[in-house]
Amino acid sequence: MKHNLCLPLFKNHKKVINCHSYNLESDVNTAQIDLSAISDSELVSRLLEIYEQKWLADYLSKHSDRICRETINRWAKGRTAPLLSHHEYMLLSELLPKEKVSPESSKFRFIDLFAGIGGIRKGFEEEGGLCVFTSEWDKYAARTYKANHYTYGDYHTFNEDIREVTLSNDGHATEEDAYRNIEKVIPDHDILLAGFPCQPFSIAGVSKKNSLGISHGFECNTQGTLFFDVARIIKTKRPKAFVLENVKNLKSHDRGKTFQVIMETLEELGYWVADAEENGPDDPKVIDGQHWVPQHRQRIVLVGFRKDLNLHHGFTLKNIKNHCPEYKPKLESILDDTVDDRYILTPKLWEYLYNYSIKHKEKGNGFGYGLVGKNDIARTLSARYYKDGSEILIDRGWDFTKGFCEDNLKNRPRRLTPTECARLMGFTRRDEDNFRIPVSDTQAYKQFGNSVVVPVFHSVAKMLAPLISRA
Repeated sequence: MKHNLCLPLFKNHKKVINCHSYNLESDVNTAQIDLSAISDSELVSRLLEIYEQKWLADYLSKHSDRICRETINRWAKGRTAPLLSHHEYMLLSELLPKEKVSPESSKFRFIDLFAGIGGIRKGFEEEGGLCVFTSEWDKYAARTYKANHYTYGDYHTFNEDIREVTLSNDGHATEEDAYRNIEKVIPDHDILLAGFPCQPFSIAGVSKKNSLGISHGFECNTQGTLFFDVARIIKTKRPKAFVLENVKNLKSHDRGKTFQVIMETLEELGYWVADAEENGPDDPKVIDGQHWVPQHRQRIVLVGFRKDLNLHHGFTLKNIKNHCPEYKPKLESILDDTVDDRYILTPKLWEYLYNYSIKHKEKGNGFGYGLVGKNDIARTLSARYYKDGSEILIDRGWDFTKGFCEDNLKNRPRRLTPTECARLMGFTRRDEDNFRIPVSDTQAYKQFGNSVVVPVFHSVAKMLAPLISRA
């Protein structure tokens, strides 16, 4: 008997939950849950960190007439304690992600900072890495992360605001206080992963601070930025290596000052950064995701090694080409044959985007929509995709010679669905679709637009893992 965990709330088209099928007779009975280790209350508490009460109630109503939304609401408010039948317990336990790498099977350990929905983690986990610490402060991203990545082992800590660990938000904390707290809270690890936000650095007043004997170096130059928190953790925990990710424009951000301070800080901390001397148009630190997925997406990747370990000799990101697929994938590899009509642009929005593009082309500007077919490579998916989807519109047979006649309007383009975005970013494939999306379409588009191309970082992990094991 097959049941499907994919239960979109069709009464409210703002919500779509993407899950996968399982067999009640086999999979539920063999679920990897230790019944003695997690109570009914703890199971429900974990699920309420991910899913809304209404969705859980609708899901359970398909299998049990005993539990309604009001029951779950009473559980959430602590008015009553959940008492689940064995069948209900096993059904709910299937909604939690399973442990993919254990402490016993891991090849190396890493931490995941500014984690988003776990794209970098997924790449390193696929190479046998064990995540021991996660930090992500966006509550919606955290829900998606917890829906897909195991965060409940006694070896793992989930943190919301990294500044509470580094004490950078505490004006009274000394550097020594910060280092002690980092050492206490963050487990030892081999690799630090961070897709930190980019902010302008201000180094005004450094000379005055030096003359007064106030902190200098990275403690001064990077203060007030989120890179400062990464640097404090690196200095305290001394990982063997790090992988930092950011937008390509990091190199030119704030007239190049931001990137200069970052590179000088990493040098000061005692790390060698791969391909640091490369700065031209073929800089190997800038990696385009279109070699792995059908999307032009350039990101800067900084891979660093502790100098005293001598692991870095001969390492260059130029060799990442050895881990690319033989053929570039096309858009058809991530597209569904049919989608819900709500993803098709309204006639009014399509006409607006159409005319907006013409107007800017006449002015010599390149602004406009990106209409793509199944054999194309898409533009970069951005966090603003939820607004109108203009950067990646899927062609449904629009005839430019017919204009906006009624017959042609039936062929107006559509947006990508959130599931297609998950495939476009390499989180899943059309033949598996096991990435869960427990948030609204708006939040999902923001999350995928802010994320990384997963197979790019799996390739980086393949290059790093042997060196870390050797250390």
